[in-house]
Amino acid sequence: MLPLVRLTVALAALAAVAAVAPRDAAAQVEKGSFGLGLIVGDPSGVSGKLYFTDDTAIDFALGVGVVEGGLTAHSDFLWHPMVLINEDKFVMPVYVGPGLRLLDRSNDASDDDFLIGIRGAGGILFDFREIPLDVFVEFALVLDLVVSDGGDDNGAVELNISPALGARYYF
Repeated sequence: MLPLVRLTVALAALAAVAAVAPRDAAAQVEKGSFGLGLIVGDPSGVSGKLYFTDDTAIDFALGVGVVEGGLTAHSDFLWHPMVLINEDKFVMPVYVGPGLRLLDRSNDASDDDFLIGIRGAGGILFDFREIPLDVFVEFALVLDLVVSDGGDDNGAVELNISPALGARYYF
């Protein structure tokens, strides 16, 4: 679990530095460029997103894995290549991107697994124009390498899914 704590500290430091770092004028939208909120699914916990430009961002989540179990953290670099709906009250872009995941999965007392994975995430964002809030639905495929503390699956590779939905408030 120590690597998960290190990742949490690293993500918090990255978010703090990014929040005060100068950004491109295009990324400075009325709602702000950093959002923080909740995610439900895999994982269920806290979600954040930082826009670098209007169509690129980095996101992260920290929480409990519902599908896999255990504590999990992930971060993705996201690109918003197209907009499905562009209305006065909201915009609905599609996003895709690669990322990394760490999962500390505890199956039982004799088998604790730590997984390091590469994610391919995609989703739809419901971005309100009049309030600093977005709602998202996301699906990620994760190719995990299992590092086991007591089982036979050390070095195994697993293909896992991470469905989630969430909402973030922007500052």
